[in-house]
Order: sequence, then structure tokens, then C-alpha cells
Amino acid sequence: MILRRLIPVLLLFPPACPAVSKEMQELMRDVALLQQQVKDLQQSQDEKFTRLTVMVQQTLDLATKANTAVAVLDSGIRASIQDQLKGMVTSTVGVGSRVDAMGGDIQAVRASVEDITNRLGKLQQQLTDLSKAVQAMQAPAPPPPAASGASAAGGPPPNLPPAEQLYNGALRDRMGGKLDLALQEFQDYLKYYGNTDYAPNAQYYIGDIHYAQNDLDSALSDFDAVLEKYTDNNKTPDALLMKGKTLVKMGQPTKGAAEFNEVIKRFPNSDQATQAKAQLKALGLPYRPATSARKRR
Repeated sequence: MILRRLIPVLLLFPPACPAVSKEMQELMRDVALLQQQVKDLQQSQDEKFTRLTVMVQQTLDLATKANTAVAVLDSGIRASIQDQLKGMVTSTVGVGSRVDAMGGDIQAVRASVEDITNRLGKLQQQLTDLSKAVQAMQAPAPPPPAASGASAAGGPPPNLPPAEQLYNGALRDRMGGKLDLALQEFQDYLKYYGNTDYAPNAQYYIGDIHYAQNDLDSALSDFDAVLEKYTDNNKTPDALLMKGKTLVKMGQPTKGAAEFNEVIKRFPNSDQATQAKAQLKALGLPYRPATSARKRR
């Protein structure tokens, strides 16, 4: 700055310094050289600043483009994830619907199996009764029962068939669908031949006919008579099973389940136990062994 101020002064007064010394000339030359260097330095700094500005602008442009690319990529990823989630939700809903449908089908199959089991049990019982009837018909006719086998009324009427013939006839009428006639025949059998081997069977079939006729109170009393009057006979498991079914049909599923549990407990390997388990499943109840003495109705 001092040199810039001195140069004009020296230029304004050249006559006053006719004898400029050689040193002054050199000083002026140095000043001019210094000015040129300053100018060159200023120009170089301007060029560098310009290049730096361009680089900063380019960097800003690249950052803007990068941000734009990241935003586009993020949007694409989000859209892809949403599409995949929608597909997964749709697949899950479809699988759930199929599982529900399969559950309904399994319930229907289970109910069908239980129904088939019950029918097979009844069919087996009928086959057993038929076999006994055939054996009874093939056997020779027994002699008339002694007076001790007659009822307190003084013995059977003269036109009443013998005990085994009356029992077999009742079985045939029952299997033939003549329930009223079979009921009367079984009742006559109990009345006049109540102390014979087939008396528990006759009592059971009376209850079975009452059950088929929907006379549930009578059926329940009949099955109780089998269990209480004729203890430990071959119809005990059948009477227990049918008593349970009668109670369920009367709207007493808890009491019915107790009878089914008793069948399973006392006759675990019998067909009646299998049917009792099917009945418990139909009620949605598990098998629970009795822990105390069973009370009869």
C-alpha cells in the first residue's frame, strides 16, 4: 500500500528529481516486480477459488443425485416389502381357512366313526342274541319247569310256552321289529320264569325296548333292575352302557358319563368299553376313573 502511494508522487514530480539515483530506479523496478507478483498471486488465488467453487458445486450435485437415488431405492424396497407382506397375509388367511375346513372335516369324520362304532356294537349284540337263539332252537326242549321255578301266582298259564321257547320267540319278535309283542313276551318270561338263567337277559331287553320306544323312565328302571337284581351277569356291561345312554338322552350327561366311566373301569377290554369311550368323546369328556363308590339311581 505504501508503494502504491509513493509511485504517483514520484511520477508527479519528475522535474524535481532530475538526478534520480540508480538506487531509486532499482527500487521502482523492484516495486513494479512486486506488484506483478502480487497480481499473479491474486490471479492464481482467483483461479483456485473458482476451481474450488466448481468442485463444491459438483459435490453438491452428486450428493443431491445420491439422495435422490437413495430415496428411490428406499421407496422401491418399501413397496416390495409391503407387497410381500400382503402376499404373506393372504397366504396365511388362506392357510387358516383351509385348516378350519380340515378341522370341520375331521369332526365330521370323527362323528361318522363314532356312529359306525355304535352301529357295529348294536349289530354285534344282535348277532350274539341270534346265535344264542339258534343254539336254543337246536337244543332239545327242556322239561317243564318245577314248581320252584314258577312265580308266586301259582305257575304259568296252561297255554304259555316253556321258558326257553318263550325267550327265543321274544328274541325273534324283537329282531323282527315286533317290539310290543316282544315286550309282552319278555315280561311274561320274567313273571313266570324269573329265576332262570335268561332272566337278566329278559330284563335287559325290556329296558332296551323301552329305550327304543323313548320310554326313558321305564328304560332307566329296567337297566337298574339288571344291575341290582341280577348282579355280575353277562348283561351287566350292556346294562351299564345303556343306562349311561339313557341318562344322556334324558338330559343328564354328567350322570351318563359316570356310567360310561364305570363300564371302562370294570370291563376295560370289552366292546362295551369301546362304545363307552366313543360316547365320552361325543360328550367332549375324557375318561376319568371313579375314585369313590358309585351311587345308583
